Amino acid sequence: MTLNVAIVGTGIFARDAHLPALEKSEYFTPYSCFNRTKPKAVTFAKNAKISKIYDNMEEAFEDPKVDIVDALLPVQFNLDAVKLAVKHKKNICLEKPIAANLEQAEQIVKLYRENPDILIAINEHWLYFKAVNALKDAISKIGKVYSFTYHSTGPFHFDNKYLVTSWRQKPQHIGGYLSDGGVHQLALLTGVLGNVKKVNAHTNQIRKLSGTDDILYSLFELESGVIGTYTYGSVFGNTDKKCFFMIMGDNGTIYLDFSPSQPEKITLRVGGASPDSETYTKEIVIEDENRTPLTEFNVLGEALTNGDNSVILATPEATFHHLAIVDAALKSSAQGGATVEVQKA
Repeated sequence: MTLNVAIVGTGIFARDAHLPALEKSEYFTPYSCFNRTKPKAVTFAKNAKISKIYDNMEEAFEDPKVDIVDALLPVQFNLDAVKLAVKHKKNICLEKPIAANLEQAEQIVKLYRENPDILIAINEHWLYFKAVNALKDAISKIGKVYSFTYHSTGPFHFDNKYLVTSWRQKPQHIGGYLSDGGVHQLALLTGVLGNVKKVNAHTNQIRKLSGTDDILYSLFELESGVIGTYTYGSVFGNTDKKCFFMIMGDNGTIYLDFSPSQPEKITLRVGGASPDSETYTKEIVIEDENRTPLTEFNVLGEALTNGDNSVILATPEATFHHLAIVDAALKSSAQGGATVEVQKA
């Protein structure tokens, strides 16, 4: 017995990412759909072999045959969708970031806390990366962690299919590209090292098509006291896509290279805590990383099937924090790089 999914918002990502993942999942069946432009819903339904199309969004939440609503909306409408889920006691997952701003995100967190009987999750699938657990395991071998460098930069692609969407060209969500893609990066960073306490940042805009600032250079202080840099922006001219995460301790270092041009791997270098400490280098290849939504859908399916939501990592509280880091960075940049504390939910 599989769970029926109502897909609300049938755009590019629903077609190219969510639908294939739902079809592969052992837990779910695409059951129904809605789009505010009905011809788009009709086309999606035909490709997905869906026979039920709603005339308005609330019908998806009213339908007793729907087990969960998969909402792929411009994020300024996420709060409205969560309110409908609460009204009709319907499970829901939402596309990232959690909301357009922290005020909306706070309301989603509040509804989540007040309604523990409903599954409310955000689709930040980087929290489920195999690299997260591999890095956590490696950290246990490098002594006390003091600092990190997180770097993700690359060229601008004019043929990016997502550029045509108006909600990306004229973003209503804070940070635009910096939050839309950045929350994934921050999910990986905080998933390994924990939450961010303070931010000093500078941002700038390179591409008009980004709609707002699209590069971020910053210094983070974590709740643990660890300090490090976070650099993000794939809008430059001709250059290689470079993605790496380096973690430094008093007994070694860890270097994750997740640049797309080569196999993803961790280089673990152990030693240095004392003159006679054991020293060695080990490479750990991350095979078949969970880069599609399939893993997170399987986690959602497991939670709904077993009635145990504790397996869900991408909770409103966790994803609020990722958006709050972006918010703090933008505020810091507006103040010339001043120190800004990350708001708590």
